[in-house]
Amino acid sequence: MAKWKQYELWVQKGENKWEMVGAFPDTEIPTAIAQERKARARLIEVLYEGEKMLGQEVIAELGLRQPG
Repeated sequence: MAKWKQYELWVQKGENKWEMVGAFPDTEIPTAIAQERKARARLIEVLYEGEKMLGQEVIAELGLRQPG
């Protein structure tokens, strides 16, 4: 089976709550979206083989940290 990657953008909605904004084929669009938001955001690289997730890694954290 073929291996492939996608990039997920997650934004912090509360002290311990994160919400996925979307999944993208590369880092360009989610990085631009994250830079326009005021909330803390994470760009996560997810590696798949076919339909099976092999792993994930936070590759960037953008924005301000939430107080608390």
